[in-house]
Amino acid sequence: MRKVFQDELAQVGEELVEISTLVATAIENATTAFFTADVDLAQDVIAADARIDFLQNALDERAIDILALQGPVATDLRMIVSSLRMSASLERMGDLARHIAQLARLRFPAQVIPESLTETFERFAELDIQIARKVAELLDTRDLNLARDIVKLNLEVDELHAGVFKAVAAADWTESAATSVDVALASRYFERFADHGVSVARKVSYLVNGEWQPEVIGGA
Repeated sequence: MRKVFQDELAQVGEELVEISTLVATAIENATTAFFTADVDLAQDVIAADARIDFLQNALDERAIDILALQGPVATDLRMIVSSLRMSASLERMGDLARHIAQLARLRFPAQVIPESLTETFERFAELDIQIARKVAELLDTRDLNLARDIVKLNLEVDELHAGVFKAVAAADWTESAATSVDVALASRYFERFADHGVSVARKVSYLVNGEWQPEVIGGA
């Protein structure tokens, strides 16, 4: 019976890695569509999000079944509860990648953002892709060095996000209302994507250490 229980726990971990891998692919494709106005790729990202949603629901059902039938305690209980919370963050990351792709589709054939902010958003994309890849690796290895990296990358994302809103509020901003809204939304999507990556990183740190210690991976 114990072996069955451990196999079920292992399956939950494998499913988290699978979802995180799909999320990394989603943000990579979404940002490519975003910068190239590739409406077909954008549509692929939007359609693929259903797979992430399906896997998250399946994982949550499995975890709830384990809670109900196995009555886990201590480390095993922590694993199940954390997995439920991490799956929610991963699903939200998939949604945010979809939102970025939807912006690309909405403004096709035009670009979503003005040329003056292209470099900023390219950096946003680079950082989010790095975070997504590190999240997938972290879930597979539980190497807390990766968790620390994710937190550091998020700090730069936050700085970029603040800079975008400063640019939009500046006196020399002359873009249309529609473009201003698109820029604000896109910045928020990239920023929240990274935040959810940090959320996963903190929960893995909690699993490894057994205590909620934000300082383990830097920052509060």
